[in-house]
Amino acid sequence: MAELLLDIESNLRLGFFLSILAVMMLWEMAAPARRAEIPRLIRWSNNFALVVVDTLVLRLAFPILAVGAALWAEANGYGLLNLAGMSPALKVILALLALDLVIYGQHVAFHKVPVLWRLHRLHHADQDFDVTTGLRFHPFEIVLSMALKMAVVLVLGAPALAVLLFEIILNGTALFNHGNVRLGPRADRIIRWFVVTPDMHRVHHSIYPEETDSNYGFNFPWWDRLFGTYIAQPRDGHEKMRIGLFEFRTTRDQWLDAMLVQPFRRARKSTRKNDS
Repeated sequence: MAELLLDIESNLRLGFFLSILAVMMLWEMAAPARRAEIPRLIRWSNNFALVVVDTLVLRLAFPILAVGAALWAEANGYGLLNLAGMSPALKVILALLALDLVIYGQHVAFHKVPVLWRLHRLHHADQDFDVTTGLRFHPFEIVLSMALKMAVVLVLGAPALAVLLFEIILNGTALFNHGNVRLGPRADRIIRWFVVTPDMHRVHHSIYPEETDSNYGFNFPWWDRLFGTYIAQPRDGHEKMRIGLFEFRTTRDQWLDAMLVQPFRRARKSTRKNDS
């Protein structure tokens, strides 16, 4: 079973990723929620190039990824869930909730800790908000995130099935909630009780710091409501709100080389306390 899961993991994740990406890109072109400020060719080509760099760096940094760590923990009886007597289904549910809460906490930390914000601000420096924004993360942030995820998987003893499901869900929801698509007010109000919607997450990409420091959830929306980091709507409305950061407003900032060195650059101007 373990060997089979490892064999199908990459293909399964890639298949879901490409399918959801294609659906979201077609949806955006057919019914966009906002007008694009920067030509798609510039943004998409550089955001996708960053994904290639991220993937290569991740594979070089880790001989095994989160699912492999979960299989090792299961085989050796390691982790809290493997020591507890509970049903496999309950283990999967608890692991999914725990991993999502950790990702929420990690996201908050990347906003509040200055050195981590320097890495994460690349994600927020995108001047438009669409499905490719959900792919735009600095390689160093990707490596740190995977290291934390693997540590949590080992401590928790998360079932490999739960980790695989979580990775697929996280990739899918990140593409969905960054989509430049319109759900409609009624549908959005209902759906955001169960999963983070594009309108809910778009607030997080506002140029206003108080809105940027809200709506941290990727999968489940409950943590923001529970911990008081939820803002329902942007102050300027979804169509007129400005996306991005005050500090990085040129088209040149959207090119791959500029994105890779951005954490090492001093911001031109900042209204945030944690930039330097």
